[in-house]
Amino acid sequence: MSDPALETLMLPLETEAVDLDRSASVLFLRARAGLALASLKDLNLTCVQSFAPDRDALEKSGFKVAAEASHGQFDAVLVLPVRQRQEARAQLAEAVSRAKAGGLVIACAPNTEGAKTVEKDLSDLMGEVDKLTKNKCRAVWGQIHEDRVDTALLRQWRELDAPRKVLDGAYLSRPGLFAWDRIDPASSLLSGLLPETLKGRGADLGAGFGYLARTVLEKAPKVTSIDLYEAEKRALDLAEDNLSAFKGKRAMNGVWCDVTKGIEGPYDFIVSNPPFHQTGKADRADVGQGFIKAAAAGLRPGGEFYMVANRHLPYERTLSAVFADVTQLADEGGYKVIRAVKAKGGR
Repeated sequence: MSDPALETLMLPLETEAVDLDRSASVLFLRARAGLALASLKDLNLTCVQSFAPDRDALEKSGFKVAAEASHGQFDAVLVLPVRQRQEARAQLAEAVSRAKAGGLVIACAPNTEGAKTVEKDLSDLMGEVDKLTKNKCRAVWGQIHEDRVDTALLRQWRELDAPRKVLDGAYLSRPGLFAWDRIDPASSLLSGLLPETLKGRGADLGAGFGYLARTVLEKAPKVTSIDLYEAEKRALDLAEDNLSAFKGKRAMNGVWCDVTKGIEGPYDFIVSNPPFHQTGKADRADVGQGFIKAAAAGLRPGGEFYMVANRHLPYERTLSAVFADVTQLADEGGYKVIRAVKAKGGR
């Protein structure tokens, strides 16, 4: 699968616009797998990726991956900044702070996802930068000169995506997560329709910072345990804090994984607000369909699945194929809430 931003990020190295010794230590923040990454395979490369599907792809390609960067300085730091402005600035500041004096920083973003802003931000942090554009993306790079780095701005931006209390202190969250400083309307609609009769062992697929899971535990006293499945480790780590009031009272387990590859079980019930896109803006119905199939496989016979989705997403056929009974509970504000029950015969 083509990855224009990754391919463009590698161009300064491939075209020898910058020189990088083969013995150089390289840190790659928000790393992604792809053919273009093969040119770094023989280097002392550290890949950092907290999003499970991208982590899995990197590991499959033979790269070692960490959720967070270890301490130390590097000869070169590469970064693919995310779209969210605060997190992107924090990533650029992290890249500049982790490069040695005289070291290299290279960043790249699609033109439609803030490439000009990335160029300006990196320039503000480290002074003069070079650029090239290709594949509708912009690669920006520069060398670390300590007398040019804006250290005050560097300190300020490194904290932009730090965890903080939101929603009047009710939850801990951080910029860059889905609906990071609010309860999104879809999750709110689903939470209001979850029955108090839920019981036994449950799971939340795509748990985010823990809103739905906490709703379940607050609402349904007969729930004995809940597993939180989440692809983004930055969110999963916060969910543990947001459910801390239930520690020692209900069993809880966080699972950092790609739900579409399958889950454990069997569960008595599952709740979910599946993501409908991954990298980029385009709708990805296949992601939600993967969540539905995983839920069906992970439920015990007769188990219940409660999900919410954008009204236009085509999930009904998939639901009907893997569940015995499918009922729409609500259709409000552009969202639909569905209850599906697995056949007692195990279908």
